[in-house]
Amino acid sequence: MILIVAGLFESAFAFCLGKMKEAAGVELYLWGAGFLVSLTLSMVLLAKAVHTLPIGTAYPVWTGIGAVGTVVLGIAFLHEPVSAARIVFITTLIGSVVGLKMVA
Repeated sequence: MILIVAGLFESAFAFCLGKMKEAAGVELYLWGAGFLVSLTLSMVLLAKAVHTLPIGTAYPVWTGIGAVGTVVLGIAFLHEPVSAARIVFITTLIGSVVGLKMVA
């Protein structure tokens, strides 16, 4: 469960980074603060997760959750394109993350 939350915070820091490129003034600093908080929480939770999971499993699962979450957030909130190829590759990534978790 900790690893899933860590992956969600990875998506959050990537989302904040995406919002920072559109922001200016105080809004830029607020998204920057969100980035730093999300980054810190993601790393701390990942470090906690590797106390009980092998790093060879935890790290790919963490990045997979972060990648899928970032793509979904980008499509939903940053107006990134949706294409059949993107859906196929995200689905493949999800299958790979689930497979790694199952064999761990």
